[in-house]
Amino acid sequence: MDQTFYKYQGAGNDFVIIDNRNLQFSKDNVALIKHLCDRHFGIGADGLILLEEDEETDFKMVYFNADGNESTMCGNGGRCIVAFAHKLGLFSVNTTFIAVDGLHHASISKGEVSLQMVDVSEIQLYEGYAFANTGSPHHVVLVENLDEYPVFNEGKRIRNELYGTAGSNVNFTEQLNQNTFKVRTYERGVEDETLACGTGVTAVAIAMHKAQKTTSNSVCLPVKGGILEVSFEPSANGYQNIFLKGPAIFVFKGSIAI
Repeated sequence: MDQTFYKYQGAGNDFVIIDNRNLQFSKDNVALIKHLCDRHFGIGADGLILLEEDEETDFKMVYFNADGNESTMCGNGGRCIVAFAHKLGLFSVNTTFIAVDGLHHASISKGEVSLQMVDVSEIQLYEGYAFANTGSPHHVVLVENLDEYPVFNEGKRIRNELYGTAGSNVNFTEQLNQNTFKVRTYERGVEDETLACGTGVTAVAIAMHKAQKTTSNSVCLPVKGGILEVSFEPSANGYQNIFLKGPAIFVFKGSIAI
C-alpha cells in the first residue's frame, strides 16, 4: 500500500503530515510512525501529524513524536497543520481546530501562521531554572554563550535525571536584548536538539516575563531554523491570549510504501 504524505517545516521544525479524514492510517502502529520519521530509512521528520475530521471545528490534529508515540501539543506542528488545512481548502484566513490540549484558533497570511496557544496558569520559578506547561512540559534555563553550550548532553541529562520516564523538553536561552531571547531546545520523543520548538519558545517567553527579565508582552525568539514570535497578556491567573507566530512552509508531497 502506498501512503501519500506532505512535508512541512516551521522554522526548521519539520513534520510528515497525512490527510487521515478517511481514518485509514493506523494510529497504533508505533513502528510505522517511527519508520516514517526516520531520517535515514524513512521520510525524515521531527514528528508526524494526522489531519482528521471534527464535528465542531474545521479539523482535528493528532500528533506523534519521532519515536512513534502519540504526544502532547506541538506548537510548530500546529502551525504547519494550519498551513496544510489551508492548502486543502478547509478554511480561508481564520480557523479553529481541536488538538490533544483543547481548542485552538489560528490565522494564516503570506506563509505566516499565528496560532493561539492554551492559557498558562502556572510558571514555576526555581533557583537556576523555570518550568511551564504550554501544551507540553518545558524546562527553561537562562545561559550565556548559547552557541557554544552543550545542549544535547545537558538537555539529555536534565530530561532524564530531573523528569524521569515521562521526561520534559529542555530549553536553553540567552538574552540578546530587552525583548529578544535566542533559544535552543532538546526535545523529548525526538531525543535530540531540534531546529525549533514552538511550545518551547512559548515557555521561554512567558518564563522570562515571569522572572522579570523582560517587561515586553511580545518577545522575539531566534532559533536555529529561523525566528519565531510569542505575544501574550499577563493576567491574575497567569498568561492568556498567547500567540505563537512564524513561518509554516510546504516542502514537498510524496508517496511511500507502507
